[in-house]
Amino acid sequence: MTGSPTSTLLRNVRAVLPGRVSEKTNLLIQDGLIRQVFDSPANSSSTADSTLDLEGLTLYPGFIDVHIHGAVGVDTMEATAADLDRVSQFLATQGVTGWMPTLVPGPDADYARLLKAIDAAMADPGNAGSLTPAPGAQILGVHYEGPFVNSAQCGALRTPYFKTYSGPPDLYELPLPLASHAVRMITLAPEVAGGVELVRELKRRGWIVSIGHTRAGFELLDQAFKAGARHMTHFMNAMSPLHHRSPGPIAWGLSHDDVTCDVIADGIHLDPYVLKLLLKLKGADRLTLISDSIAAAGKGDGVYEIWSEQITVKDGRTSNAHGSIAGSVITMHDAWRMMQSLGASEVSLAHMASTNPARLLGIDADCGSIAEGKRADLVALDGEGNVRLTIVAGQVVFSEDLAG
Repeated sequence: MTGSPTSTLLRNVRAVLPGRVSEKTNLLIQDGLIRQVFDSPANSSSTADSTLDLEGLTLYPGFIDVHIHGAVGVDTMEATAADLDRVSQFLATQGVTGWMPTLVPGPDADYARLLKAIDAAMADPGNAGSLTPAPGAQILGVHYEGPFVNSAQCGALRTPYFKTYSGPPDLYELPLPLASHAVRMITLAPEVAGGVELVRELKRRGWIVSIGHTRAGFELLDQAFKAGARHMTHFMNAMSPLHHRSPGPIAWGLSHDDVTCDVIADGIHLDPYVLKLLLKLKGADRLTLISDSIAAAGKGDGVYEIWSEQITVKDGRTSNAHGSIAGSVITMHDAWRMMQSLGASEVSLAHMASTNPARLLGIDADCGSIAEGKRADLVALDGEGNVRLTIVAGQVVFSEDLAG
């Protein structure tokens, strides 16, 4: 069920609003925006072109994935604009309304080609910044995971393409999307040569800087924080472990309330008990869910050629030839389910899957919560937590067994 009416009324839905859950809510969507949130039709000042009765469903702000390498056979390092559209369509079935194609270290020519593909996909009707009918989840920009990271914490990243930083000219090797509304994010390790100065320069240019693949100590991390790094990538993974006599990035991230972290909530990268501990220590306001999914997501177990090597997926766990975990095969919906199973409240889930990533990317004035004036990026789940409806910029991009 798709279409492009000027206005749509969503009726009789439980809604996870900022700070609370409303048991029976109505939303009026006009021109891609949430115009009214009200508890009774009598309180609405307008009529709608179409109506959807969502009784029995719970409405969340659409999920936002800031770290994803691919899905349904598409690798962001090999993707065309059409490939990215396929990922967007798949993600919409998983409740995702916005995503950041994430690139691993690679040849400069590959970066340039991939940024052209991202530009072309973002220019498609309905992608980020547009209120015309969307093919699926919106591409919000680009996330570089590396190349300025520590080879001792490389994870599954390709070390031959790692770089250090010696000054502003080096940044011309990181092509940028042409779209003016594109978000630029990068994961880096401040201990690489020139790392803190790199943080400062990227922040000056409007990038979101996240710390990851690192072994930095407290003093250096504090310098990176002052230079503008306020977030940590797949917290606890690809960073030196916590030690009681050698506090490193994990202790630093836990001890700073003004540092946010994202986590891969698949029960593999982090044990569920650790996820529960992080929820208690950092709080739902400081945790962001990510998928960190690779091209095998949505494809099932098997052996896949990704990043110039074979990656095996067995029972939902990825591994490369060295036995290292190589990304995940979950979606944001799977991460949502995991945190729900650990006791996170509906309001907390909305924070971790929607509000916090929007705030991290600096787009929370436009999306990330259900509020009047925000873009109508929404996902409706049934009582079993299944995605039944996804709306992007006011347009239905996925629905299952819903009557209009």
